[in-house]
Amino acid sequence: MNPLMELRYFFTALGYFTRVPVPRWVGYEPHYLNAAARYFPLVGVLVGGLGALVYLAALRVFPPGVAVLLSMAATLLVTGAFHEDGLADCCDAFGGAYTREDVLRIMHDSRIGAFGAIALVIALALKWQTLSTLPPLRAAGLIIAAHAASRTCAISYLATLDYVRAEGKAKPVAQRLSGAAFAWAALFGLPALFWPDWRFACATLMMLAVLRFVLGRYFVRRIGGYTGDCLGFAQQIFELAIYLLGLAWISF
Repeated sequence: MNPLMELRYFFTALGYFTRVPVPRWVGYEPHYLNAAARYFPLVGVLVGGLGALVYLAALRVFPPGVAVLLSMAATLLVTGAFHEDGLADCCDAFGGAYTREDVLRIMHDSRIGAFGAIALVIALALKWQTLSTLPPLRAAGLIIAAHAASRTCAISYLATLDYVRAEGKAKPVAQRLSGAAFAWAALFGLPALFWPDWRFACATLMMLAVLRFVLGRYFVRRIGGYTGDCLGFAQQIFELAIYLLGLAWISF
């Protein structure tokens, strides 16, 4: 393992999934993106960490609801709403089309429709209300864990499903992910779930496994595999599911 190349792959992942400037020496080659896939969950840790810091800092001045909104705004700003765009595109496509060709055509359209707009409002509102209800330290920890684990589950489709477009923004990423690369990704993305309760982590992993299977089957049935938008859609669903389970967990 070449440390310099691994650092290059990490910066490639950071530059692809966020708006954080990366050093010029990193450069760009298409194969960098596929090699960088194992660092996507680590980017999630950093994005979640930023969200948690903004949330905890804002709590010193504002009530929880406002602090959560500021935290969400920070993560949306640093990622450019990359995954939320996939959520909206997929909801428009899956909700408004019947044939595979129409699904892919609508998904490729940059304009947002009714299904996408409604999905975004519901998803963001659920995140806001869920995190606002949680105890502060639990909410901060869950923000980090959800951003990391959701990205781990989303990129797991790289190992099992086929990319269905001949070309596309995710094409360089969409090579088969090896078992070793996914193990590295899981090592970065899953440990945060275990704080502060390992039982919650086990329940979350089981829930994510079931949800991953259901979403994967749906993608295959509708379009025969996945697109980049499908990965963004999946990441948002996994993240939201973790928040909801976290709230339900402390309610019992």
